[in-house]
Formats: sequence, structure tokens, C-alpha cells
Amino acid sequence: MDENTIIDELEELINSFGVQIRREPIKQDEDWVKVVGGLCLLRGEYVLIINSKATTMDRITTLATALKHFDVDRIYLRPVLRDLLDKIPEQEQFNPVDKEKLKDSL
Repeated sequence: MDENTIIDELEELINSFGVQIRREPIKQDEDWVKVVGGLCLLRGEYVLIINSKATTMDRITTLATALKHFDVDRIYLRPVLRDLLDKIPEQEQFNPVDKEKLKDSL
């Protein structure tokens, strides 16, 4: 599977969790700091921001890391995607109920 197909499938999967993906330039003032992007909760909605200048591998890693916040164990994934996710360190699982509580409190 080529890298662009992997990105397409990861994006489709992350979208299935209700995550909006935004590609934006991320200004980096220091050369020794590399910011690729990350998952955040913005106004009660999950948003994955990816640096528009990120390399293909950095985009794949950012998407895969964001997916590790969600329960993908019950979803069928192609073996190449499952292997990729298995290589990513565990992340704190997001609970959809917490998101709803947060939206209600805003």
C-alpha cells in the first residue's frame, strides 16, 4: 500500500470518529523545534491540526497518533494499518461522553 493510500485510509478512519482534519501552516520560530500537529478539543469538537508543510511520513505519524486516542480495537483495519498503529505509543483514550459533558458546560 503506498503512502498516499495510507493517508487516505487513516483520514477516513479518523473522520469516522467525528474528528475534523485541518491542514494549516504552523509557524516555527526555532529550528530545533519540530511541530507537526496534533489532536485537540476545540469548542467541544475534536480537531486534528496537521502542519501543511509536514512530510508524508509526518502526516502518517500524526494521523496514527491521533487515532490511538480512540478505541480502534473493535474496528476492522487492514493489516498494514493495524501494524502501523501497533508501532505508535499508547495514548490516553478519549471518552465520547466526556466530550458531550464538555459541550454542555460551555
